[in-house]
Amino acid sequence: MGYDINRFEDDVDEELICAICSGVLEEPLQAPQCEHAFCSGCIHEWLTRQPTCPVDRNSITPNQLKPVPRILRNLLARLSIACDNAGFGCTTIVKLDMLQTHLQECEHNPKKPVHCEQGCGLIIPKDELKDHNCVRELRQLVQQQQCKMADMQTELSENKLQMGEMKREIQLLKEYMRNMRAPGASSRIREIQSEIESDDVHRWVSSLTSARVTRWGGMISTPDTVLQAVIKRALIDSGCPTHIVNELMENAHERRWPPGLSTLETRQLNRRQYEQYVTKRIPGKQAVVVMSCENQHMPEDLLLEPGLVMIFAHGVE
Repeated sequence: MGYDINRFEDDVDEELICAICSGVLEEPLQAPQCEHAFCSGCIHEWLTRQPTCPVDRNSITPNQLKPVPRILRNLLARLSIACDNAGFGCTTIVKLDMLQTHLQECEHNPKKPVHCEQGCGLIIPKDELKDHNCVRELRQLVQQQQCKMADMQTELSENKLQMGEMKREIQLLKEYMRNMRAPGASSRIREIQSEIESDDVHRWVSSLTSARVTRWGGMISTPDTVLQAVIKRALIDSGCPTHIVNELMENAHERRWPPGLSTLETRQLNRRQYEQYVTKRIPGKQAVVVMSCENQHMPEDLLLEPGLVMIFAHGVE
């Protein structure tokens, strides 16, 4: 919206008036062909309703708008305008291009930041001084700082955990390098490789969001090739270690499921036990992973190494 014309000390030329709001141009832009000028806010709002010039109805789009010529900007800058805070007692008249500078320093600005002189020392808007309560504000400030400290403590704990994992990986890699140079150490190298891969799996599983299956009857036991490809891509995008991706997808079909899930009859018999599964959501999909490392409490006939993928038509939260 433009500036109220009554705020100006002298008469304002019609060329400096916005045809939409009838105020003096504020941050003016002009149409590309007819060159009619409008306040930036006014013309953008107008074009959301109809893509035409408000004066002559020529077709225009927001991308076609351009700044007004320098001479028009200079004419606007030389206009003398009353302060925004005239209603609060300010009698200052300034050039339009100096208005924002004056407003930042104006003693009559109700939103001017001031120091509380009652003891807390907080900086608050001038018009809020009368309702300001030092004890209440300081209590809120302490609570905010406590929340920030709690967030920082959580982040610090996570960083320490990550550093611990990195140190363990470095130690394993050092041992791996030593064993590569030692004679007859192939079995130990395989053990180290297994440990590294196991750590990768645990780290990936812990990064997934816990899932809750509300409709076990919606399980798809024989997913087609297209559906498996979609789930496989989601697994890869989630950071699933590459050495288990194919195996997990093989375990998405009932032909590879453990005895307790292998047939429709056994699935119906064991349905109540499914609720004991620790499941993790495959991001963005109606599918979960059931990893053996998180489900050691389950009967052996319901587990599979390293885990299995369950795809559902619906019912995953």
